[in-house]
Formats: sequence, structure tokens, C-alpha cells
Amino acid sequence: MSTDYPIDHSDAEWRARLTPEQYNVTRKGATERAFTGQYWDHWADGHYHCVACGALLFESGTKFDAGCGWPSFWEQAAAGAIQRVRDTSHGMVRTEVRCAQCGSHLGHVFEDGPEPTGERYCINSAAIQFEQP
Repeated sequence: MSTDYPIDHSDAEWRARLTPEQYNVTRKGATERAFTGQYWDHWADGHYHCVACGALLFESGTKFDAGCGWPSFWEQAAAGAIQRVRDTSHGMVRTEVRCAQCGSHLGHVFEDGPEPTGERYCINSAAIQFEQP
């Protein structure tokens, strides 16, 4: 991960702040198994924040059931909350999404979501935390 983010910690600090699963997903780019994450079937009203730094990433009103087994959103909470990075791993070309504040890997964004954006942010539950208003 690059260190060109407003919030940065050493590897040891990230390991101390996060659970092993959160660390592997957010700092190492791992992916949790489909239909296993805490938020894939979570429908309460509230806000989804970056588990690593607390930045607001998504609102519950933009969450939808994409049938993929991961939390899916059609829009980020505010312009600039999410950074997009070209990902050519695993023999595919995808768009990785990261927290713009700390660079944490969140998941990927695809162009098969609902209107009005047509986007589907496919996010690991281990990368986010939910807060009710």
C-alpha cells in the first residue's frame, strides 16, 4: 500500500488496530468469502465507515441486494471518499476501491449496478463498520 494518504500508520500499528481478518482485507487486499461477512445481509438505517480510520464511505440508502454475497452500494457517501485503482490481479482487469483517507482495500466497483449510477461497489464486510444515526 502507498503511504500517500492523509492517515498513515506503520504495519505494526495497523496490526494493533485491526483484527487479523480486517488487517488481511484492508492492508493486504484479501477478500472474505461470499455470504460470510457481517454486513452482506444487513439492512438497518445508518452509515458505513472505514474500519481502519473511521472515514464515512457509504450510506444505508444506497445499499442494495446484488445477490453476490457481499455488501453492495450504488454510490459512495460523498465525492472523494473512495479512491479507484486499476487492478490486474488474478488474470482480470478490475477497478479496486480504497478508502481515500487511509488507503485501505475495500473491494471493487463494477458497472452492473442499479440506476442512477449504474455502479456496484462490492465491499468486504471486514473493511467497514456500521453506525446508526
